[in-house]
Amino acid sequence: MMNKGKRIMAIAMTGAMLTGTIVLPVRAAILASEEPVEGVNVVLEEYCDEVVESPAAAAAQTPAAAAVTDQAVQAATDPQDPTGVDDEKDEVEGHVELNLNYSRLGIASNVDTYLNVRKKPSTSSKIVGKMTKNSGCHIYSIKKGWAKIVSGQVKGYVKASYLSTDQKAEDLVSSVGRNVVEIQTDSLRVRALPTTDAPIYSIVSEGEEFTIKKDNLTLDFVQKIIEKEKISKDFLERAGGLEAIASSMADFICIYVDNEYAFVSKEYVKERYSLKRAVKVKTVKASKSSGVSSSQASIVEYAKQFLGNRYVWGGSSLTGGTDCSGFTMSLYARYGHSLPHNAAAQAGVTRRVSSPKPGDLFFYSNGSRINHVAMYIGGGMVIHASNPRDGIKISNAYYRRPVKIGRVMN
Repeated sequence: MMNKGKRIMAIAMTGAMLTGTIVLPVRAAILASEEPVEGVNVVLEEYCDEVVESPAAAAAQTPAAAAVTDQAVQAATDPQDPTGVDDEKDEVEGHVELNLNYSRLGIASNVDTYLNVRKKPSTSSKIVGKMTKNSGCHIYSIKKGWAKIVSGQVKGYVKASYLSTDQKAEDLVSSVGRNVVEIQTDSLRVRALPTTDAPIYSIVSEGEEFTIKKDNLTLDFVQKIIEKEKISKDFLERAGGLEAIASSMADFICIYVDNEYAFVSKEYVKERYSLKRAVKVKTVKASKSSGVSSSQASIVEYAKQFLGNRYVWGGSSLTGGTDCSGFTMSLYARYGHSLPHNAAAQAGVTRRVSSPKPGDLFFYSNGSRINHVAMYIGGGMVIHASNPRDGIKISNAYYRRPVKIGRVMN
């Protein structure tokens, strides 16, 4: 396991530019039958002056939009482990790549939920992006209380007082970063159990990052998940049984997919230590040419102001805590629509569409049932209450392959 001491040592070796790397070998193979996505997080190596982005990453950026203030309210907390499998909680064994390449690191730690990134150093300037709490950035300069920054693909200005900088930022990295896997192949099958014989949980895309729950799996850990998730004997037999799982589990990593666990092959991912990044935003406006109605534009703009607020399983409070279906239910309730507090039930009362518009709902499955819902905000992005670690966040709409895109009927 890569402990905090090692992380801090690697981070603290600063100069004009710094690179500290611990490499985990990854085989560059392509899994023909496995399947793609992108999202909100960025690795620390992207906080450099000249960022080279992949075409896939460039296509995945968000057009979410503006809230009125430079920081939102409601501090996020970390509720209990979603399945109760909390032995060695959230710990990752083995080494991960820590690749820092920046001249000056900033972390948006002095906010409750998110920090607005503006086009110019003025509170009246256009908002071009948002950094959720503890996102990282490269600081070009600080003048008259404004920091010129880049975070992911967002460049602009933030109030410097909301950032931790220099040594304070470096000291924070070990506590606010997270161990993740980055998907290394186009379209990867995520499995319900750690074997290729297990049913497919979901399909994710190249470039996506998912937080690691456990690296070096044990049969005891897997059995706890089987017990907690009430996995049937028939399901287990389809996966080849415990003997097959025991023989293959060393090749898999347990990850969080929203608020549930799933497994990916080590062969097709890269492990690294990562900070969150900013997301691009723009205002969605009603337009006859685009076919976006005033109500569709309004609900999307309303949803964005809750970015960074808490995830609470079973909750429906946009400020106090909500789960995925509680989030969409509460958003639509403000606009006079009654939706059930259940993702699968919401899928059942929406009309299937092939070309999404802002305000449409994206539904995702765990292989056996619809277990997650998000709202489309345009530009290939969704906003959703994801999990206790990230709260309400913006992601690529295809971070998981949706099983339905639904439109709430008038």
